[in-house]
Amino acid sequence: MSSEKLAEVFTYESLVHAVAGAMGSVTAMTVFFPLDTARLRLQVDEKRKAKSTPAILAEIIREEGLLAPYRGWFPVICSLCCSNFVYFYCFHSLKAAWLKGQAATPSRDLLIGIAAGVINVLVTTPLWVVNTRLKLQGAKFRNTDVHPTHYKGIIDAFAGIVREEGVWALWNGTLPSLLLVLNPAIQFMIYEGLKRQLRRGVHRELSALEVFFIGAVAKAVATTLTYPLQTVQSILRFGQHRQPTERSRLLSSLRSVVHLLRNRVRKQGLLGLFKGLEAKLLQTVLTAALMFLLYEKIASSTFRVMGVKRTRPSR
Repeated sequence: MSSEKLAEVFTYESLVHAVAGAMGSVTAMTVFFPLDTARLRLQVDEKRKAKSTPAILAEIIREEGLLAPYRGWFPVICSLCCSNFVYFYCFHSLKAAWLKGQAATPSRDLLIGIAAGVINVLVTTPLWVVNTRLKLQGAKFRNTDVHPTHYKGIIDAFAGIVREEGVWALWNGTLPSLLLVLNPAIQFMIYEGLKRQLRRGVHRELSALEVFFIGAVAKAVATTLTYPLQTVQSILRFGQHRQPTERSRLLSSLRSVVHLLRNRVRKQGLLGLFKGLEAKLLQTVLTAALMFLLYEKIASSTFRVMGVKRTRPSR
């Protein structure tokens, strides 16, 4: 990569986008965190009956206490902050480097989103494996085959997983995660495309309602299309599934993904692949919409205060 390209990647503008995206996502996730707790229980605990999201949350609170819906909040927020910082930084820096002087299109947004997603997955998967374990620690499962874990915190979880399962266990679920880079890629493609449509003919700041709406639409479509893989990802990260022992880790991961998908369909039918989707859509759509709203406001305010003019790709 030339020095000119490097200068386009490491820019103040990309840093502002990354910080704004991280702050927006952390705030939004904190607001809607209990909905994510309900979603994860339904994905991992096969014997828990699918009910409405309020009913699942009421069950959890009744059995485990008032603060149970916020169990694992800190590691999730740490992981989310790092993950969104990496993703937003990569997305905007790659966009600046690759689209210099070219028109932004949905297909280019999708390719850039996939590239940013792959980098993000490889860097942050260990954080998500640890936070999945901590989030489910102390949970009361309907499935008696699930073994409880007893980690003291993030560092102890990292050390325990490496000691008991090997360092590669920190990358459990990497294959579905790599396939799931389509989720944020589709989300950003739709979001950027809708934003271009609303700005067509006039460069203006979108209203809060417009940003919230297009953020919600983009995430709803992306989540519904990729949800079965998200379920497999959660199960693999939890670490209770015994993966086939193959010489090739890629082949083992692929067989695990196929086995879990087929097993879920055999036990619960095709709709079993979408168990917990209501809670996931409720949480992820509201979180993404609020995140994009906060991200746009934080980024535009920062640029305005610092007197930096935002570059806009050709349309």
